[in-house]
Amino acid sequence: MKEKSIHQLNKRKIFLLFLIAFFIIALIIYFFVKNDYKNSKVGNNMSNKTLEEIEEYILNIGSYEAEIEVTVESNKNKNQYILSQKFTKPNISKQTVIEPKNIAGIETIYDGNTLTIHNTRLNASTIYENYEDIFDNFLWLNEFIEDYQVGKGNGQATIEEENGIIILKTKAKKDDNRYVYQKELYVDRSTGKPTKLIIQDINKNNLVYILYNEITINGLQKEEVLAFKLQKIYDEIY
Repeated sequence: MKEKSIHQLNKRKIFLLFLIAFFIIALIIYFFVKNDYKNSKVGNNMSNKTLEEIEEYILNIGSYEAEIEVTVESNKNKNQYILSQKFTKPNISKQTVIEPKNIAGIETIYDGNTLTIHNTRLNASTIYENYEDIFDNFLWLNEFIEDYQVGKGNGQATIEEENGIIILKTKAKKDDNRYVYQKELYVDRSTGKPTKLIIQDINKNNLVYILYNEITINGLQKEEVLAFKLQKIYDEIY
């Protein structure tokens, strides 16, 4: 009798374990399907947007995090860099050099007022108070957006589509700069994400080519960009 009771108890345990496992697997499948549907829905929404709606989406980017590959060309040579960028409105930014190795680890942090250049390998920093020229840096996506908005106001910005790629073109807001003269941003229609940014001189020669290897839009907070112990740097310097 005892053996029968033990056998029934074991069967119940096995059934209970099977039931728990079934619910766990079902839950996992549910979340995968839900996320796939959500991503598909977002992609479809972007694909169905008009050029004007995509333009508005780009111009209203509030923050981004990206890994970019930068090629700078001149008559004499070509230099390549891999950089990590973080930006959030209105003017909070952090840029880190990944390659080349001889300057890897150099960070440029701007908190809206103070520019800090920090060498993580040497643990050395330089601080510039009341610094406002950081956004004259043409490597930043938000700098392109600002130029484009100015270009829309004076009729120098255009948007077009070629084979599923949205191309936004504008002139740099400083017309007297013959080197950084015209900019072209390429956006994948299916994702709404920038894929490359080309900067040309006054003769339409490519000066800078930026490839967005990875980019996440509107996913950052100010605190995440400035997740950096600036007080420690102040202590080191002063």
